[in-house]
Amino acid sequence: MVLLVALAASAQAEWKILSAESGPGRAGIEHRHVVVEDAAAGQRVAVDVAVFSAKSTALRVIDNPDAQSLGAVMKREKCVCGVNGGYFDTEFKPIGLRVVGGTTFLPLRRARLITGILLQSDRGIDVVRVGEFSGTKKIIAAIQSGPFLVEGNKRIRGLNDSQLARRTFAGIATNDRALVGLCSEVSLAELANILATAPIAADSKIRRAMNLDGGSSSAFWFAREDGTAFSISGRKPVRDFVGIVPK
Repeated sequence: MVLLVALAASAQAEWKILSAESGPGRAGIEHRHVVVEDAAAGQRVAVDVAVFSAKSTALRVIDNPDAQSLGAVMKREKCVCGVNGGYFDTEFKPIGLRVVGGTTFLPLRRARLITGILLQSDRGIDVVRVGEFSGTKKIIAAIQSGPFLVEGNKRIRGLNDSQLARRTFAGIATNDRALVGLCSEVSLAELANILATAPIAADSKIRRAMNLDGGSSSAFWFAREDGTAFSISGRKPVRDFVGIVPK
């Protein structure tokens, strides 16, 4: 009983923003570096997030069979920001749906953990559940990962609250905004709580968010307006990346 109460208290922790810095990027994209704190637990974490228009920018899923770095690939592909992509197996093969340039090269997969899809269609960038995905729509890019973290502006309950790791995520917010980001070491339950309750995306409230591959795979890259880049490097090679480009 004591353990259950402790876990519930942790999942419902109140995260407050201690500091927030923002900087402009190309194509109207904003980089926000936010430090949040759970005062009761004495825990602080940093969140780096790129916030952009879900309709005037485009999502690209970029295959990375040669195991290049995120920064190198983002510069080569002329992206304005990006993060690491989805899960892959021990043979460096991606796991789950992959659509690149309008072509599906890996089919949808039904599995407990990979319940979300980040996609680009003719309607813009979106995050959907696997059960909502329709193969009849014109999908330009898509990557399956998970689990879902936020839905209807509320955290998903029942997520793991014991394993701490760096986390990469993607989401859709109000005001037609979308976002990709990286959080320092937290559990999945803590990340869901942070995204649902703390104003990470400033005036836009996160409606839906999903987890991408985390831990040593986590990486974040942002092209500043002045031509320099902000980068958090991954600790191991990954099979694919999510990049954002201007339309």
